[in-house]
Amino acid sequence: MKINIFSILILISSITFAQEKFKGMIMDKNGSKDNLGVYGASVHWLNTNVGVTTNEKGWFTIPYQQEYKKLVVSFVGFKTDTITINSLKPIHHFLTDNNTLKEITVKSKKSATQKSYLQAQNVMMINSAELLKAACCNLAESFETNPSIDVNYSDALTGTKQIQMLGLTSPYLLITQENIPSIRGASQAFGLSFTPGTWVESIQITKGAGSVVNGYESISGQINAELVKPYTNHRFFVNAYGSAGGRMEFNTHFNQKVSVKWQTGLYVHGNYRGEKFDKNDDNFLDNPLAKQINIMNRWQYVDAQKGWVSFINFRYLDDEKQVGEVNFNPDLDKGSTTVWGSEIKTKRFDTSAKLGYVFPDLPFQSMGVQAAYSNHKQDSYFGLNDYNIQHQSFYSSFIFNSIIGDTRSKFKTGLSFTYDKYDEFVNVTTASNYDRKENSVGAFFEYAYDNADDISITAGLRIDTHSILGVFVTPRLHIRYVPWEQGVFRTSIGKGRRSANIFAENQQFFASSRQVNIDDVGGEVYGLSPETAWNYGLSFLQGYKLFGKKGDITFDFYRTDFENQVVVDWENPQEISFYNLDGKSVANSFQLEVNQNIVPYFNTRFSYKYYDVNTDYKSGNLDKALQAKHRFFANVSYETEKKENDAHWKFDVTYNWIGKQRLPNTQSNPAQYRLPEFSKSYNLLNTQVTKVFSKKFELYAGAENLTNYKQKNPILGSDNPFGSSFDTTIIYAPVFGSNYYAGLRFKID
Repeated sequence: MKINIFSILILISSITFAQEKFKGMIMDKNGSKDNLGVYGASVHWLNTNVGVTTNEKGWFTIPYQQEYKKLVVSFVGFKTDTITINSLKPIHHFLTDNNTLKEITVKSKKSATQKSYLQAQNVMMINSAELLKAACCNLAESFETNPSIDVNYSDALTGTKQIQMLGLTSPYLLITQENIPSIRGASQAFGLSFTPGTWVESIQITKGAGSVVNGYESISGQINAELVKPYTNHRFFVNAYGSAGGRMEFNTHFNQKVSVKWQTGLYVHGNYRGEKFDKNDDNFLDNPLAKQINIMNRWQYVDAQKGWVSFINFRYLDDEKQVGEVNFNPDLDKGSTTVWGSEIKTKRFDTSAKLGYVFPDLPFQSMGVQAAYSNHKQDSYFGLNDYNIQHQSFYSSFIFNSIIGDTRSKFKTGLSFTYDKYDEFVNVTTASNYDRKENSVGAFFEYAYDNADDISITAGLRIDTHSILGVFVTPRLHIRYVPWEQGVFRTSIGKGRRSANIFAENQQFFASSRQVNIDDVGGEVYGLSPETAWNYGLSFLQGYKLFGKKGDITFDFYRTDFENQVVVDWENPQEISFYNLDGKSVANSFQLEVNQNIVPYFNTRFSYKYYDVNTDYKSGNLDKALQAKHRFFANVSYETEKKENDAHWKFDVTYNWIGKQRLPNTQSNPAQYRLPEFSKSYNLLNTQVTKVFSKKFELYAGAENLTNYKQKNPILGSDNPFGSSFDTTIIYAPVFGSNYYAGLRFKID
């Protein structure tokens, strides 16, 4: 048997190395004397999908077959050349200048939000131009102009915004920073607000089952934030922001070249809110008193000739919030039943390192290793309830990318390791410690076939062994098919698994009089079983031109079917219960989106969403509380034409209609603290105007919730916060009302 296996390996190796290759160099005669080669030129065989790009020195190696006779070479700013190939002798080809480009006036620009026609996964890219359409003070507020993500408030006190996708809250999303899992565990409640908006370069949103490369926890999708890079970010940047709601923010970036290959960046963020507001006269603050300092230092190493790139990050965060009654004084009232108040203090340190290598002669082949450590510590109390958590986490992974045969067949494979240590203290009536350690080791393989024409397939499988969850397999599949020009069908299926951090993910319930009830059935975490679910998706994207103007229309349908879910049951207003699913729990999501350019620099986006999210509770099957079945979104943006000094105006308006929402049952409350079965539908209108004076300086001003819609009586029992009916969690609309803001941006390149 050993001889047979050895013979097979020799045969495979012989076939692999026997495949013929064609080599050549693409050059620019106006390039530097040291290197005439053109990096990143596209090279492919005519009428095939076999193609590569040139490396840093301009060289390429491409698979060859006897029937291949015409080689097509293209690069931005040059004419596309077609070369006849008669032998395997390497070529040296100079690109031809495209002088006509000098006479063209560009009337359009790269879309601020891009949808891929070529990827098998349903991925949307949000770049910096889209992020600047709103104040975008942190990552949680970066989705205000994107209809794929729903932004809601988690409670009536902290002002924290919670995101949802496909009808499920953020814990069911895998949220990463530069493909390293970041917002998980203890940081679920407030973590999105701990990444300043100016630090974000772009965001990739993946609907449905994500890639197995990034782990097994993704159920409804993945959000990956790419941070600004020292090599490409402004040498100096300042952003200042102030709002009528008492919030002030300041951001500054310093980027410095250390050597030919090293660049470093220092990024500092601070925010402060010290003014008290009580517009609804319920004696509770409408917004928290808050302050935050957030510092990040990045190092970037690039050796393009040898194919090495590396990032090293260090970050420290100190965040404090005070909420509660207007007259609450922590020094006098903490722990008393005189005045209700709360403080949430968070300190976090994290560091990460990434090292990647691209084989210079094989640009399609690369490998990388990354590691990250974080220490997240939160000390908090909510009235008489205490909640403290410290979460130490370590993550590392190794990945190797290459091809099978030619560039149409690619694969990724590697290993990952995760370690989590939780020290958790909960005091609601009785004090309890929920300390635990988790670690997992996983291996993954993902194969991708893409002819860049009419079909793409990405199939992935990973196997993990977990100290608590055991050994399990995670399969995922994505298929893309193009039946006609600019028409793309996509389908996906995948499984996800996660351990629910029931207290960290539902901290808002500590700001109520609800008692905590856990149905301990001897499960792995909190006596409960891990959550497992399948996600199925079908999507269609059609690009078109209407009166010569580009547009596209998208239909999405996704279904998440839980095999097990930790049910969060708050249908009893005096209790919050956690128990394993006994029955079914599904989330169906349908979205229709239309993007249409009207005239140059004038773009519109419209979207309608329908949700059917229901779960079998102990009291019966119910629709998800605080989830609107129907939502409508519209965004209109316009920019004036740029002048020679880059001066121009930007205008942006976003409208949301949110349909009625089922409210949790409050019928056992006294009559004055009961709510109707459903909320009313309402409208929200946001707008922003930006004046760009030059490439260095711009001013912006805007308004949130111009319709001034406010939820009436957002806090139940506000007149008796230590009574049995006190509840700050039933929030379906804004609490503060209209908010106006202004700011400036200054940059030096």
